[in-house]
Amino acid sequence: MMHYTFLSATILLVLITDPIGNIPIFANALKHVAPERRARVILREILIAFALLLTFMFVGESFLRVMNLSELSLQIGGGVILFLIALRMVFPPPTGAADEEQMTEPLIVPLAVPAIAGPSALATVLLLVSQQPEQRLEWIGALCVTMLVSAVVLVSAERIQRVIGTRLVVAVERLMGLVLVSVAIEMMLRGFKTVAQEIIKG
Repeated sequence: MMHYTFLSATILLVLITDPIGNIPIFANALKHVAPERRARVILREILIAFALLLTFMFVGESFLRVMNLSELSLQIGGGVILFLIALRMVFPPPTGAADEEQMTEPLIVPLAVPAIAGPSALATVLLLVSQQPEQRLEWIGALCVTMLVSAVVLVSAERIQRVIGTRLVVAVERLMGLVLVSVAIEMMLRGFKTVAQEIIKG
């Protein structure tokens, strides 16, 4: 079982929610929204994502029991999801003709879900609470810090792109993806190690 601290959980959540990588997604989705409303829309979507992730923190254990899932399966499954998400960060799919242009103000989809509160983020908060439920307050604090980081980055997205340029934004996202690949592999390896130990004992 992987043990997390407030700092490591915060870093993990920031990597997974990927505010830097979300800059192009938000810019595209908000290009038809009046400039004076964009900050409000971004904050609204972040609050929706925060509410969803917070809900998963509190119903996580019940969800696992209802679905008859073990912490081990969640750890391995979460690692697989993280790995796939991280690969998309390192090797992003081509954009262009396949993208649907958002002509109206976005609500929940695609910004709150899945851009911020995607499958990997939901699986991670479930994993944190299921493995170390006694530290729930720390996980809530980590989630609050993560949402604050996302809010600052996304509200300042246009300024960030102007200052550091699109190429550096892409480079930072790929670096974050590389770190996340390592985290995902570590999660899966620990899960498989636990499975092997249980087989040997059995």
